[in-house]
Amino acid sequence: MALEIRRLFPDDDALVMRVADEVFDEPVRPDRLSAYLAEPCHFMVVALADGIVVGQCAAVIHRHPDKVSELYIDEVGVAPAFQRQGIATRMLGAMFALGREHGCEEAWVGTEPDNVAARAFYESRKEPHGPAEGLVMYVYQL
Repeated sequence: MALEIRRLFPDDDALVMRVADEVFDEPVRPDRLSAYLAEPCHFMVVALADGIVVGQCAAVIHRHPDKVSELYIDEVGVAPAFQRQGIATRMLGAMFALGREHGCEEAWVGTEPDNVAARAFYESRKEPHGPAEGLVMYVYQL
């Protein structure tokens, strides 16, 4: 099996129509994917195994008038059959490189307190400034 880590660009949306189970939270809608990839500060990296998406990492650059630009890692997903093979590590590394290329000085990611696997993965990385920060999040329906 050949595994490729690849950044998606606006014309690459057809690549994401063949996706392994549990890579994304919901089915990918072509119109939403096209809109996402068209945004200049939105990035998506996928892991392809024999032409099938088995992993994805999505991120957004946040630019601030008073702080450094930061890369928000919005989603990381790997199909269960492909987990614990270094795919998430490779995708995150590729995403960090994209963030640096676009002037970001920091990257951040959040996960649920009870997501033990995700927390272990993020805490195993060499780069964190320190322990996980506390966070309270509010969601508003628009």
